[in-house]
Amino acid sequence: MYAGKMVFTQIMEHLPWKTFHRIVKRHQGDHRARTLNCAEHFRILAFAQLTYRESLRDIEACLGAQSAKLYHLGIRDAVSRSTLADANEVRPWQIYSDFAHILIAQARKLYAKDNFGIDLDNTVYALDSTTIDLCLSMFPWAPFRSAKAAVKLHTLLNLRGNIPSFIHVSDGKLHDVNVLDILVPEAGAFYVMDKGYVDFSRLYALHLAGSFFVTRAKINLLAHRVYSTAIDRSTGLICDQTILLDGFNAKKDYPDKLRRIRFKDSETNKTYIFITNNMTLPALTICALYKSRWQVELFFKWIKQHLRIKKFYGTSENAVKSQIWIAVSVYVLVAIIKKKLATDASLYTLLQIFSLTLFEKTLLKQLIPDADYKEPVSESDNKLNLFEFLTGH
Repeated sequence: MYAGKMVFTQIMEHLPWKTFHRIVKRHQGDHRARTLNCAEHFRILAFAQLTYRESLRDIEACLGAQSAKLYHLGIRDAVSRSTLADANEVRPWQIYSDFAHILIAQARKLYAKDNFGIDLDNTVYALDSTTIDLCLSMFPWAPFRSAKAAVKLHTLLNLRGNIPSFIHVSDGKLHDVNVLDILVPEAGAFYVMDKGYVDFSRLYALHLAGSFFVTRAKINLLAHRVYSTAIDRSTGLICDQTILLDGFNAKKDYPDKLRRIRFKDSETNKTYIFITNNMTLPALTICALYKSRWQVELFFKWIKQHLRIKKFYGTSENAVKSQIWIAVSVYVLVAIIKKKLATDASLYTLLQIFSLTLFEKTLLKQLIPDADYKEPVSESDNKLNLFEFLTGH
């Protein structure tokens, strides 16, 4: 029988804690922290995500019931909800944002060669946002409408592994298209967006950066055809054209050529008009790229259903953003473990298994039937034991 570390401890060992402590030091996150430092704060909120805790009282009761085991989870003492509430207010959310991006970079390397259904070597991103409704009287810092508050999660999803490569948390009033000003374009990558992101000056900036975009044309698009490419209408294609924009502002914002593709979906009987700056890929591949954009919609649906980002443990901006970024970190961490386990089990399955076994002393590879995995070597495991020292083996 395995009598080593608990499942939660094994999960946390996949995190780069040295990097985390450097980030904490950079933001002075533990300055005057007497009871609950940033590492413990992260562990507790990660525990809350993994076990679906709904409130601070819920977290307090759950941890209190397992107080004898908290030290082995990396938590020194049982935590009261008032202490946790104070930490939510003062531990800078930027710490958890920076750490989430470190995990995202790790996950991206692990999923770099994954297939997403389209034979394409380029990196493909889906860009979209989702709105989380809030009460205006409790969250006055996040105005949305006259009697409503909300936060928006603007997400750039890498379709290889469905890993979020960029997330921006804003109030509900920020228009989606403004996020294009924050993005750092990646040369050679495809950015797939809906027509809410059509702003030709911003799209031209992507074009000049060497990036490709695929989006839908608005109804009022003014353009003229330069020439047409031969197509096979039996595939659903109606036209494949090279166009130039008309109108003074449009021509000024995007003076180069664009490609316009009309496609009729035989399943829905709807006609779509796509525009892109890529002139070489087959027209059907462009259509398939836009269809893959729905992965970001599924991602939003998944995290809202399986992570705690609809009910918050605090009402301040810092508390909300801390919870969101730690939820993202947990999502990416489970994705990293899934890849290291070499399992076909879904992230949902892994979360369900972890939620029931965090306090058990079972090897991770034994929890998943098809896992092919080696336990990570912790820093303490790198020390030679006495027999190794004496024998030299």
